[in-house]
Amino acid sequence: MFDFRDLFQWERFITPSIIKLFYWLAVGISALFGLSGIVSGLALMALSPLAGLFWILASLIGVVIGVIFARIIAEFVLIMFRINEHLGAIRQRGQQM
Repeated sequence: MFDFRDLFQWERFITPSIIKLFYWLAVGISALFGLSGIVSGLALMALSPLAGLFWILASLIGVVIGVIFARIIAEFVLIMFRINEHLGAIRQRGQQM
């Protein structure tokens, strides 16, 4: 993970350590919104069964899209930090020659 002293120093990034927390938070929020949509769809089925069914399907598709989007964003952030690390290693190797 990271040490408390890392918050006040700039030698090490803390974002790669905590990005998983943000990913799981986004997954949880997406699941809660999906569950809310499913409950709304079930309530809507009392008025119009077809509209309620479409609402439930749209909620499930929304959850899947939300989880995939959260994963893409998390991976993008991690890739940016890995690119930075690799560029730093290349720079150090070039300075040693």
